[in-house]
Amino acid sequence: MTEARLPKVLTLMGPTASGKTALAMELVKEHNCEIISVDSALVYRGMDIGSAKPTAEELALAPHRLIDIRDPLETYSAADFRNDALEEIADIVKMGKTPLLVGGTMLYFKALLEGLSPLPAADENIRAAIVEEADLHGWQQLHDELKRLDPISAERIHPNDPQRLIRALEVIRISGKTMTELTQTKSEPLPYDVVQFAISPKDRKLLHLSIEERFKLMLNQGFVEEVQALRDRGDLHLALPSMRCVGYRQCWQHLDGDYDYNTMVEKGVIATRQLAKRQLTWLRGWPELNWLESGLDTNLTNILRHCR
Repeated sequence: MTEARLPKVLTLMGPTASGKTALAMELVKEHNCEIISVDSALVYRGMDIGSAKPTAEELALAPHRLIDIRDPLETYSAADFRNDALEEIADIVKMGKTPLLVGGTMLYFKALLEGLSPLPAADENIRAAIVEEADLHGWQQLHDELKRLDPISAERIHPNDPQRLIRALEVIRISGKTMTELTQTKSEPLPYDVVQFAISPKDRKLLHLSIEERFKLMLNQGFVEEVQALRDRGDLHLALPSMRCVGYRQCWQHLDGDYDYNTMVEKGVIATRQLAKRQLTWLRGWPELNWLESGLDTNLTNILRHCR
């Protein structure tokens, strides 16, 4: 008696501005699949331009699940994503379609594919206190603190990665234990036949150029006005995860008068390039990846061949 085959799930990862959305849209046209967004910025309503959220026209052609599901005032954790994504995957499979998970938030992919450790929930008061310490003493001093308390986590978390640095220190202050201690046990891995793809230009210079062009396009589309509208709400601040998304923080600080427009553009592009570098670092050590090169006409054919 043959063993029942697990339903297939596709993942399409890659650094920012590598062409993930365009390729996913092509795949939806050619294959019976539905897109689930794997992006920590796209979950927030009102953050459309700076997150490169698909347009209304694109969403009409290929609806994306798990976008616009949180207000920017709210938090959304990797555990939240895993729970939501598992529900969406099950629903898509029940419809007889193939789930296609697309995005660049590597922690979300890792949580979904490998399961999660029993880490404590976020505490906004503790997070705000950590950010305040960073404003006073700098992120390097906080990284030095993490190195003393949890050297293994400090080794993999860069001082210029405030989101993960905040989380590592937050876990210690809430639980009294380090992330290294708490991540020894995990929940069950994803119960599907997962075929994984990653897309990126071979030449890093091309990726850097694409990032710069896209950031300037966002500005032309009204990115500054979008951030101004978020500031005008009066209840948002830079300690929130939503406002720490690349581009948003730099634009907010420009509107605060911390630096001029040209400096904001430069800092926004640099921050986005640093994000892409971190994403590629994750992907270089990722198991069972099928690599695709940005812009190649053969990418869609390669994915479809694996689907069959």
